[in-house]
Parts: sequence; C-alpha cells; structure tokens
Amino acid sequence: MIGMTKLRETDYKILCELIKNSKASDRQLARKIGVSQPTVTRRRARLEKEVIDSYTAIPNWPKLGYNLIVITLVKARMEALTKKTYEPTRMRGIEFFDKKSNVIMAGTCQGPRADFFMISIHKNYSEYDTFIRKYRLEWTDFIQDLEFVLVNLAGGEIMKPLSMECLEESKLLFGT
Repeated sequence: MIGMTKLRETDYKILCELIKNSKASDRQLARKIGVSQPTVTRRRARLEKEVIDSYTAIPNWPKLGYNLIVITLVKARMEALTKKTYEPTRMRGIEFFDKKSNVIMAGTCQGPRADFFMISIHKNYSEYDTFIRKYRLEWTDFIQDLEFVLVNLAGGEIMKPLSMECLEESKLLFGT
C-alpha cells in the first residue's frame, strides 16, 4: 500500500481551490484562503511534488467529435497470470497503452469476471469496433473474455458530467 501524505489544513484548502480552478495564481489562492503568497507558493510546490499528479482540462468531448467512452473489462487467461509470465506481460501492456492516446486509463482490477480494465474514448462505435478488434488480435494470447460498457456522451442521458469539482470539499477526499 502506498503511504498517505500528511497534509495540513492549509494544504487541503489550497488543493480544494486548485480542484475548482487549477489556473489560479498563488496570489489569488493566498487571498482566497487567507494566508500569505509565499506560504501558498511553498505549500503548492510540496503538493505538486507529493500529491498532485497533473493539471488538466476536461473538454466537452462531443464538441470535439468524441461521442463514446468505453469501459472495457478483461478476464485474462490463467496462464497469462503466472509468476513467470506476469511481469513481461505487464511491461508489454505498459508499452502498448503508452501508444494508445485514446486510452485514458488502464490497469489491474479485482472482480470475479475481470483482471484488467481500460477506459477509452472514441468518436463513434465504428471507431471503437476497429480499436477493440485490433486489441483482441494483439492480445489474443492473453484475453479469455472481454466485457464492456458503452457510454454515449452525446445522447443527453449523462446525469453527472465528469468533473473533479465535486471532490473539492468532499469527505471522501479529505476525510472530514
């Protein structure tokens, strides 16, 4: 298990504000949370080193022509999960996913019907179909079964859009 970084109340306040607006300057943050700008600069540098993975924008995907997010669950063949084959297969996976710009997250998971998952974004079902066909062919020695969930981003049925703002003062994130 990865050790949890110990944060001060000021760190949480800075993090909350950055979740709401990652473009905020240190001066703006200092004014908002009531500390000095040098304190924010110092604490932000530590957060960026130890806690913040990256700053990113979440686009309106359909406006960019991407209408489908797919969560794919992969059940691996038992022989692919042995002590001898696991690490080479893992390294092959890292190299594979590094080349797939439409895969936004991938890794191992726990569940009765899945050992691995990937979350990918596609312009349409036809593009996804081509992508998953190539994936099956390249990983045929590894895959026992695939399950997937298709999320139509352009269909008007998204009940809560993807956003990190909901975490900004969340008990889930900060345990308060």
